[in-house]
Amino acid sequence: MNIATIDCGTTNSRVYIVNKQAEILSKATKKVGVKDTAIAGNNQVLKDGIKATFEQALAQAGLETGDVALALSSGMITSEIGLLEIPHLWAPLSLDDLADHIKKVHDLSVFPVDLPMYFIRGIKNRYNPDSARIRDVAQLDFMRGEEVQVAGLLSSHEIKLPTTVVILSSHTKFISIDDKGRVLGSVTTISGQIYEAIINQTFIGKSIRETGGFDDSSFFEEDLIDIVDELIEKTGFLRSLMMPRFLDTLLETEWYQRKLFVEAAIAAEDMSALNQFSSLGFPNETSFVIIGDQKRCRLYDYLLSRKTNNGVVNRCLSDTAQIDLLSIQGALHIAEKAGLI
Repeated sequence: MNIATIDCGTTNSRVYIVNKQAEILSKATKKVGVKDTAIAGNNQVLKDGIKATFEQALAQAGLETGDVALALSSGMITSEIGLLEIPHLWAPLSLDDLADHIKKVHDLSVFPVDLPMYFIRGIKNRYNPDSARIRDVAQLDFMRGEEVQVAGLLSSHEIKLPTTVVILSSHTKFISIDDKGRVLGSVTTISGQIYEAIINQTFIGKSIRETGGFDDSSFFEEDLIDIVDELIEKTGFLRSLMMPRFLDTLLETEWYQRKLFVEAAIAAEDMSALNQFSSLGFPNETSFVIIGDQKRCRLYDYLLSRKTNNGVVNRCLSDTAQIDLLSIQGALHIAEKAGLI
């Protein structure tokens, strides 16, 4: 049986053709996402883009549409600016719950390929929609797509429960998993986008821009990170962000030190999100699984080890192929529980 898995994000979409064993037969990527719907005011560009990406993946695998049994889809594709808006499920919930609420659509007006599409729903934190007000906003959070990565992680890796999964991308998302393997909810920050904005839209970007041939991918200075962490606590995030400018103009420092300073400031600020765990009913004493870029994983691993003091060795997944495989394994695991494969 051949299966297509479709992951649609804000700016990019990926289509994999895989078999039941999660072996990848082909992969196609296109720069098209829900941002195009937001810009255009309709989702036609998104539909055409995902169809083209699907056809490219088919061609690479040497297959026809009829050779694929079904498509599994997750991510922003189920949002109001995706292909079809499907409400989030309430946390806490298990992987069985995700499987029970998978939604089948075989409609060319939704997905312009003659193939049954199964949408995996996102998850939202539990709150009372009838009584919640602005003062309760800190309770709110949701995910679309990360739940499939969590399913892949729990189904294919030995993970000590309870655990907190930390996904590092354009956001930082802390996902709490209890000792029964249920998703309790999430806490999200806008870390990755803030970093991009600092680089591209502020004068701090000049102070951390590469000016030589030094490869900073493995540069890691614990003393510097400790200083930044202390500054975040004492002077705040915004004041700390000014300091790479001072380091550039007033002291003899290297660009890669100043860059690590900014990266550490964002990571240290992210640690404050853990303060919400108790009020949300998430366990504080957990292991951590960190998923993302290798240097960023190392930075969060270091800070989490200092902040939590729970004695649990954190686990980091930073290989791109391994991270991609999590979503595939998760989608297939949910589909298997739903009796689709």
